[in-house]
Amino acid sequence: MPFDRKGIFSQETSYKFARGISTFFVPPTLTLFSFSYLGFHFENQVYQKWLVASTGLIFTFLLPIIFFLFMLKNKKIVNQDAEMKEERTIPFLFGLTLLIPGYFILHANDVHLITQAFWICYISNTAAVIIINKFWKISIHALGAAAPLALFCFIQNWIGAVMVIILLLVGWSRIKLKCHTFAQVIAGALFGFLSTVVQLYLILK
Repeated sequence: MPFDRKGIFSQETSYKFARGISTFFVPPTLTLFSFSYLGFHFENQVYQKWLVASTGLIFTFLLPIIFFLFMLKNKKIVNQDAEMKEERTIPFLFGLTLLIPGYFILHANDVHLITQAFWICYISNTAAVIIINKFWKISIHALGAAAPLALFCFIQNWIGAVMVIILLLVGWSRIKLKCHTFAQVIAGALFGFLSTVVQLYLILK
């Protein structure tokens, strides 16, 4: 790896590393991982395990990414970071329209309550973000990492420690890429964590 004269990562290398972190840990990636984990660890029936994983794959990963790439290709979004907050409203609305039927599929198949509760968190968080985005560009990357962190802390799983590291890296990457300010990253992280924890507690306790 290239280094500058001071012995630290060059600006080019750190930028590429930040870009890699930001691209790999997009919210759909962590959402898919979270629901796949819930499916295979909390469901008793084999079909329910695969139902949760496949519902997460289709409704929170594949379709949102395909829609985003479609908008990017048709220049409805300026770049992969969707730097203009006004450009983010339609993808958010599309995501919300996917989450609602996804929930009813899970509910109709009587999946574990924690899975349903976590899905509800995504519905309400997305709805809240649509409103917030009208006034301020809160970091969805940070929120998308903080929500799974809240889940794994709630169920007291060691993956929560890994999620802390991921959240820190994601937050740093968004600031490094100049996609968000420090305040926007902190707000996204706090909102994602606190909102998810509170909702999980209210629904499950």
